[in-house]
Parts: sequence; C-alpha cells; structure tokens
Amino acid sequence: MSEKNSAGKRSARERLQIEREQQKARERRRRTLLVSAAVVGVLGLAAVVGVIAANTGDKSDGSGDGPVAAPSGAAGKDGLAIPAGATDAPSTLTIWEDFRCPACAQFENAVRDTVHELTESGQVKVEYHLATIIDGNMGGSGSLNAANAAACAQDAGKFVPYHDVLYQNQPPEPDDAFAKDERLFELAAKVPGLDTPAFRSCVAEGKHDGWVNKSAQAFRDGDFRGTPTVLLNGESIFPTKGKEQISVENLKKWVDEANKGKKRGTAFPTAPASPSAPGSPSPGRG
Repeated sequence: MSEKNSAGKRSARERLQIEREQQKARERRRRTLLVSAAVVGVLGLAAVVGVIAANTGDKSDGSGDGPVAAPSGAAGKDGLAIPAGATDAPSTLTIWEDFRCPACAQFENAVRDTVHELTESGQVKVEYHLATIIDGNMGGSGSLNAANAAACAQDAGKFVPYHDVLYQNQPPEPDDAFAKDERLFELAAKVPGLDTPAFRSCVAEGKHDGWVNKSAQAFRDGDFRGTPTVLLNGESIFPTKGKEQISVENLKKWVDEANKGKKRGTAFPTAPASPSAPGSPSPGRG
C-alpha cells in the first residue's frame, strides 16, 4: 500500500472519529439542556412535547372492550384513579401520565421529591390516571403494558415506588422496551417485595389491560391538551397556573395557598400485604 493511500485512510478515519466525538458532544449538550430545564423547574419544553403527543391521536384499541379488572383501591370517577396519600388530605393533585411519555418523565424527575413530601405530610392526596397516547403515536404497546404492570404493583401496595422506578428508567421514546415483560420484571426487582409470582402472573396475563384501556378512553374524552396533565383541586397547574410557571417553589406555594386554614390529612391507608401465588412465574408476553 502506498504511503499516499495509507495517509488517506488515516485521514478518513480521523475525520470519522472527529465526527463521532462531535455527535457525542451534541448529545451530551442536549441531555444537559433537558436536565437543566427540569432542575430549574422550567418545563415549557415538556409541555410542548405533551401537547404534540396528545394532538396526534391515540391509535391503540382503548375501546374498553373485554373484562375491566380495576386494581386494588382504585378510586375516583368510574374507579379510574390510583390514589396515594391521606384520604382526608385538604387538597387533591390529579396527574394524567403515560409511562412512555418523555414530558411525563421530565415532570416526574423534577418534582418527584416535592410531591412525595406534600403527600407524606398530609398536605395533598394524589390521584394518578394512566394514558397510552405514545403507543398510538409511535406504535407498540409499552404504554399499555407498563400501565398494566403499574396497576399490578398497586395490587401489591407498591404502585408509587414502581411508578417512580419506571420513570427513572424510561427508555427513549421510539424504543418500546416496556412492551417486554422481562424488562418490567427487571425493574420490579428494584422495588423490595414486588417481584413475586403473583405480580409476574398479573403482568403476563394483562390482568388490568381492560382497565387501562378504559382510563385511556377517559383521557381522550376529557378536555386535555396532552400528558402530563396536572390539576390542583381541579385547576390546571402544568405548565402554568395563571401567569406563574410550575416549579418546585411554586408548587409548594400553591398548595400552601389552597390549604390555608385547613388541617393536614392523617388517614393514611394501610398497604396490603404482597400477594403470593402458587407455582412458577408465568412467562412474559414480550
């Protein structure tokens, strides 16, 4: 091989390496910007993503056909909400989410600790509603499968920690990783006591799929712009409440204002014992 050809190949490899490094740098900057937006509480980008997702429509079944088996403790209209916190808390935070929705993960990762603080101190109770819009927009079944698994976790009294783990480990939007039961089982192992034969059977059988579809239909029938949709005592607070944008500080302030002169809740439900099932875990669907 001539020195000229060898030098040319080295130059091409070097250019390729430089391009790869530049792409990695761009990706790092993109992630930094997204994380920074969440940390400072400026979630306008997430709101835009949610609006686009909702307006493109959900093509999944969502008809509610088939058996509707609500998870344990489901509450609210038509039993479509999964509650968390003291039942007598003076304020209610209603959250509509999709486990594949990047905007939902941004919201959760920004305010999760604050929501837990408000819930555990009896200042608010949370009603979680599950949607499946990304399945319709991107194809696949990860939204439905993850929502069913979260409902199965509710049966075991472990919805909130599993909900948090799902958002902390959310795959990229085009990656339908949550459609695979094995991935949901791997994440369930991060929640102490959740990865049981009963949980695996519930996930593999799609026990709560009909309930999830009914919830998804309720989302489509509602006057919602996208996910996440967040309401405080029925008033939308995401991405703004009046002229103020949502942030950790504002969320606390809005709850304080709503609760002025009211007692904090003390009626915290007792978590059910984790159910067990005889036999081996059922095989996954994915």
